[in-house]
Amino acid sequence: MLQDEKVFALDIGTRSVVGIILEESGEQYHVLDLVLKEHQDRAMVDGQIHDISAVAKVISEMKDQLEKTHGKLKKVCVAAAGRALKTERAKASVNISGKPMLSKEDILYLELTAVQNAQAAAAEKQATDKIHSYYCVGYSVLHYFLDGEIIGNLMDQEGDEASVEIIATFLPRVVVDSLIKALQRAGLELEALTLEPIAAINVLVPVSMRRLNVALVDIGAGTSDIAITNEGTVTAYGMVPSAGDEITEAVSDQLLLDFPEAEQAKRELWTSESIVVHDILGFETELSKADVINQIAPAIDKLASEISDEIKVLNNGKSPKAVMLVGGGSMTPDLPKCLAEKLGLPDNRVAIRGADAIQGLTFAETIPSGPENITPIGIAISARKSPIQYVTISVNDRTIRMFEVKKLTVADCILASGITINKLYGKPGLAMFVNMNGQRLTIPGNFGEPPIILKNDQACSLEDEICNGDKITALKGKDGEQSLIRIRDFIDEIPVKQAVINGVQYEVHATITRNGESSLLDDFIEDNDDIIICFPETIEELLLALKLNDLFDMLKPFRVQINGKETFLPSFSSSLLLNGRIAKHNDKLPAHIDISITRKNRATTGNLASTMQHLLKRSITVFYNNEQIIMEKTAIEYIRDGKVLDAIDTIHNGDEIEFREKDDSAFIFQDIFNYVEIEKPENSNGNFTLLMNNEKATFYTPIHNGDHLEIVWPQMSEKK
Repeated sequence: MLQDEKVFALDIGTRSVVGIILEESGEQYHVLDLVLKEHQDRAMVDGQIHDISAVAKVISEMKDQLEKTHGKLKKVCVAAAGRALKTERAKASVNISGKPMLSKEDILYLELTAVQNAQAAAAEKQATDKIHSYYCVGYSVLHYFLDGEIIGNLMDQEGDEASVEIIATFLPRVVVDSLIKALQRAGLELEALTLEPIAAINVLVPVSMRRLNVALVDIGAGTSDIAITNEGTVTAYGMVPSAGDEITEAVSDQLLLDFPEAEQAKRELWTSESIVVHDILGFETELSKADVINQIAPAIDKLASEISDEIKVLNNGKSPKAVMLVGGGSMTPDLPKCLAEKLGLPDNRVAIRGADAIQGLTFAETIPSGPENITPIGIAISARKSPIQYVTISVNDRTIRMFEVKKLTVADCILASGITINKLYGKPGLAMFVNMNGQRLTIPGNFGEPPIILKNDQACSLEDEICNGDKITALKGKDGEQSLIRIRDFIDEIPVKQAVINGVQYEVHATITRNGESSLLDDFIEDNDDIIICFPETIEELLLALKLNDLFDMLKPFRVQINGKETFLPSFSSSLLLNGRIAKHNDKLPAHIDISITRKNRATTGNLASTMQHLLKRSITVFYNNEQIIMEKTAIEYIRDGKVLDAIDTIHNGDEIEFREKDDSAFIFQDIFNYVEIEKPENSNGNFTLLMNNEKATFYTPIHNGDHLEIVWPQMSEKK
């Protein structure tokens, strides 16, 4: 029966299983026993148990062997393999056009959206749509972008689009589930769980050292697991699918050795300056360490390049301050030096760390203390000192169980619940489409409001830490509405121009029309509006904008309908001068505007008759009793709307006018009576006599220009 101060731990790897019995006494640890057994078949692939029964069989055999010395074993500490971790890069973008400055909470939502994109990518590679079957054990921001350009920080920034690129690490839940089932088949109960990279870091890089940017690389047979520390925590995990086997294969290829012989030769290079090998042709050869290293140098360089590249990716594109190498593959000759060169670090900043570097640890005499045993020892110590706990919380009344591999936050809970982060934000309001001076513009709706996040019914932040049993509520934010925007919001301040027209100064403002009708700057815009904002460009447009309709009409060609026929009368049109020069109504306006518009001739009935070469009156001049008399007769009448026009009446553009000729008979003697008054003398007697040019005439005698007319009355004779 295992005593309370003893710990049983298993390191279940891809090629083998290592079992260890560790005795704890206060802060001191002693390795009592260590057993290694290899898998018979490919029961493990990249840290994932593919054949639970086969793995359980190896565990059972190891358990039976250890129980012979240490008594009945019931509970065991294990680790999820670092190579089982899935690392994904992903990007997320959000439209921030017209949005107030970005806050810390906005940026965190954007980062979590990118993490979920990475989570979905990891799930897609495993042909599952259950993204919450992957638990995020950590992520790092690689770059922030503003409008496509890299920027150091999005806080308080404004632009059109904000983006973030992250690298995230996920642990498939199936890895842990299959691990527990294999233990149960072997008759063991899970006492504590940890992650292999955390196990190694916990014993080599204590919390006090994690403020330093350090990389820990566990180089096994098939993979090289990487963990990065910085600012007091583990910031990233990763894996390179190359490790010690690549070096063994290079030895095999160069020296013509089978794989087990090559593996033994590789290990001897670590402790000897020369090795003796037997190749597949049966020849025995002694080779110097330097000669063998020279032959396998390309493989060492390739492994160092892959590890250094992954370290830089996990560490935001830069090299860490130092690198610790553990695992059997770390003993590859010249690997530390080559890796230091790739990372641009001094040789003494890349070092192999063995189990003897663990403070307060001792070993039984038969157990090696090299770097190959760091991970199993770390599992035993870490699982005892800082095991990963199960945490049960509820998100929107759904129970979620999580592994506490780091300080858990509200954000972690929402990620684990499978809620889509970007769907928590309220939808933007409907966009409007507007034509502005012929250009198609989109007016986005108001942004939706951020979600309401509650922890135990109290408002909280995504960064708030959670405890076992907490209740998280994530409510979708309110949807945005269609924007209320005025025409003036689209344009800058419009200047005012000056114009002088017929000696009067006017201020000229821009004209605004919406859907063909006059509009104001403070009018609200509606969907599909067609808005035109412009200054008058021609003389004609200027007069209309200033509502000088009379002057505008003067620019039109003067046309009237005369007896049903349209007649153009240029003599009644206007003269137009722009800055003293003859102009046309559609001439473009210059910067300085001085316009003069005048009629060439007054549009009257008399002038119209002259233009038509009509005589309104016929006249003759005669003399009556030697007094000059001008006699007139109407020759032509102009009629508008049934009314006869006088010679001084005004004719308007577009009038409909009729004219008709009057009787053209000659003037007769009696017409004179319309111009003179006839008085009978007091001393007249008898009938009068009409004389024209001293000859007798009648009332109907035609008279002509220059004729002398008289009326002679007989005189009464005097009485005697």
